[in-house]
Amino acid sequence: MIRSSFATTVGLFHTHSHGGAQARPLKTNTREVTHCPEAWLVKILSTLFVYRVPDSDLCFCYLSKNINPFIAFEVVKKLDNPHIRFRFWEFSRFKLNIRHSFWTYNLLTRSLCKAGLHDLAGKVFECMKIDGVSPNSRFLGFLVSSFAEKGNLHFATALLLQSYEVQGISMVVNSLLHTLVRLGRVDDAMNLFHKHLKFQSCNDTWTFNILVRGLCGVGKAEKALELLAEMSSFGCSPDTVTYNTLIKGFCNSNELNKAYDMFSEVKSKKGCSLDVVTYTSMMSGYCKAGKVKEASLLFDEMVDLGIYPNNITFNVLVDGYSKVGEMSSAEVIRGKMESFGCFPDVVTYTSLIDGYCRVGQVNKGFSLWEEMNAKGMCPNAFTYSILINALCKENRLLRARDLLRRLACEGVVSKPFLYNPVIDGFCKAGKVNEANVVVAEMEKTKCKPDKITFTILIIGHCMKGRMGEAVSIFHRMVAIGCSPDKITVSSLLSCLLKAGMAKEAYQLNQIAVKCQSNDVAPQETKTVNVTLAAC
Repeated sequence: MIRSSFATTVGLFHTHSHGGAQARPLKTNTREVTHCPEAWLVKILSTLFVYRVPDSDLCFCYLSKNINPFIAFEVVKKLDNPHIRFRFWEFSRFKLNIRHSFWTYNLLTRSLCKAGLHDLAGKVFECMKIDGVSPNSRFLGFLVSSFAEKGNLHFATALLLQSYEVQGISMVVNSLLHTLVRLGRVDDAMNLFHKHLKFQSCNDTWTFNILVRGLCGVGKAEKALELLAEMSSFGCSPDTVTYNTLIKGFCNSNELNKAYDMFSEVKSKKGCSLDVVTYTSMMSGYCKAGKVKEASLLFDEMVDLGIYPNNITFNVLVDGYSKVGEMSSAEVIRGKMESFGCFPDVVTYTSLIDGYCRVGQVNKGFSLWEEMNAKGMCPNAFTYSILINALCKENRLLRARDLLRRLACEGVVSKPFLYNPVIDGFCKAGKVNEANVVVAEMEKTKCKPDKITFTILIIGHCMKGRMGEAVSIFHRMVAIGCSPDKITVSSLLSCLLKAGMAKEAYQLNQIAVKCQSNDVAPQETKTVNVTLAAC
C-alpha cells in the first residue's frame, strides 16, 4: 500500500516538475518555495520517511536522478526525529550514493549526540571522513565534548589526536578540557594535558585558565600555581583571569597569605591590571575568615582606583559584616549601593536577615523579610532556612511551621534542610505526633526525608519510649537506601538495650553493619543538634 502510494506520488511529482528538474537552491521566500519542484520533493520525502524507507525500483530510479546534496540537507533539516534523520541519511548515502555536504553531517551528528545516540553519531562521523568532508573546529569541539560527557573519553581523545591539522584546534582542545573540568573530572583533564597536549602547539592562555580553574575548584591551588610557572615555556602569559582564579582558589583553601601575595603580584605586574573580580575575590576571602576590616580597606582602595564595585562586591561586604554581627556597618554598606548604580537583591536581604537573627533580633529579620516581599523580591530557600532555624531556636515552632506551608505558594523547591529544624524542635519538645505530621506535609511536596530527618525521628520516638515506631522508622530508612550513620545506630541500640529489647538491638546492629559495609564511609550526621541524653 505504502509502496504503491509512494510510486504514485513520485509520478505526480514528476508531472508537477515537468519531467524532473535540475537541482537548484531553494528560494528563501516561503510562497516561492511552495512552487519550487525541489521543495515539493523535500516535503514528500520528509513525510514518507516517517513511515517507511522506499524500496521499489521506480523510487530508486527517480530519487537517484533527482536528489542532490542540497535537497538531502533540506530533508534532514525538515525531519525532527534523530532516528528518522539517520534512516534517511543511511538510505541516501548507501542506496543512492549521495555525497552529503558538511552541513548535513553537522546537523545530523549534533542531533544524534543531543539525543544520546552516540554510537550512530560515531558511525556518521566515520562516513564523513571517508567521504572526504572536513569538519571545522566548532563541529569537532562539540563532538569531543559530547562524547566526553557521555563517558567515552577514549573516543573523544582519539578524535582530538586526529585533528591537530584543523584550523582553530585550540578551540577543540579547550572544549574537551572545559567539559572534563565541568564534570569534575579534573584528574582526567590533567592526564590528557600531560600525556597528549603538553608537547603540542595547540595550547593557549585559555587552556591553562581552564586547568587552573579545575585545580582550584578541587582545592589544589598549589598544583595550579605549579602550572602557572609552566606557562611561559609554552609561549603563554597569565592574564587577569588566571590570577583571579588563583586568588579565589587560595581564598577558598583559607590560604589568605598566598592569596594576598598573588594579589600584590598582579598589582605590580605590567600588562596585567586588577579588576572588580580581583578585588571582590580577595575581599570574599577576608570576609570568610572574619577579617572584615581588611576587606573594607580593599573596598576603599578599589573605589579610589576608579574600579566600580558591583552587586557581588557589595553582597560580599554585607555578608561579611552580618556574619560578625556588625549590623550597623552592614546597613551602611547597603546604603552605599545605590550611589554606585547597584541595588539590594535577594542575596543582600538574606545576608542582613541572617545577621539580625545571629544577634537575636529575629523580629528585625522579619521586618526585612516583609520589606523584600513588598519590593517584589521572592525569598529563596536560604532565606526561609535562616528564619526557620531562628524561630526554632526560640521555640516558636508554630510560626516556623507556617513558613514551611508558604514554600509551595512562593514557588520555593522543598528541601529536607528546611523541614529538619522544625521536626527536631517538635521532637525535642516531646511532640512526636506533630513531628510526624510535619514529615507527612514534607512528603506531600515530594520532598523525601534524608539521613538527618530519619535520625531526628528515631531519637525522638526513643525519647518518648515509642520503641516499636523507632524500629519501624529505622527499617523504612534502610528500605529506601538511606544508610544509617553512627549516631543513628548507637542512639537506637542504646535505647533498645535500656528498654530490654536485646534481640531487636542485635538484629538492627546486623543490618547496620551490612549497610555500612556497602558504603565507602558512613557519614556523621551534622547540621542539626539532636538530643541524645534523654535516652
